[in-house]
Amino acid sequence: MYVTPDQVVATNKASVEAFIGLAHTQFAAFERLSALTFNVTKSAFEDSVAHTKALLNAKDVQELMNLNAAVAQPTIDKAIAYSRNVYDVAAQSQTELTKLVETQAGEMNKSMVTLLDKVSKNAPAGSDVAVAAVKSALAAANSAYDSMSKVAKQATDIAEANFAAATVVAKDAKKKAA
Repeated sequence: MYVTPDQVVATNKASVEAFIGLAHTQFAAFERLSALTFNVTKSAFEDSVAHTKALLNAKDVQELMNLNAAVAQPTIDKAIAYSRNVYDVAAQSQTELTKLVETQAGEMNKSMVTLLDKVSKNAPAGSDVAVAAVKSALAAANSAYDSMSKVAKQATDIAEANFAAATVVAKDAKKKAA
């Protein structure tokens, strides 16, 4: 069996489309993260200006202390919210990339099985063992990929649970400090 130019074009087209899908996913994540960072930076600047003006208008040391103490709590809250939003962007990007990789792996798997079927039909006698070995290796690779996907999902779930727990601890510490 020979590879035809149409097969090469189809394979290249699929590869380019997969790359474009990956690029779109990454640019969308970068855009969300950039917008988040810009908004947080702008808000921090505005808060800093307001705090500086308030400090300049303070009449005594006690008022300065109260102003500084009052600004700490909202800053902690904003830092926690920012961290959570960054984590959400990262988790969403990972989910999108995982879907893309799974789709590509499935397509590649189908192509390999189709190619093996074509090769086995035109293969010389006695090559059934080699074709069976390749199919077995493909099945083992798919099984390994499925196992790795499950482990990655578990790691993501654990990281999310740890992040949620850290957020709760930070909020509790904030309440105790107040």
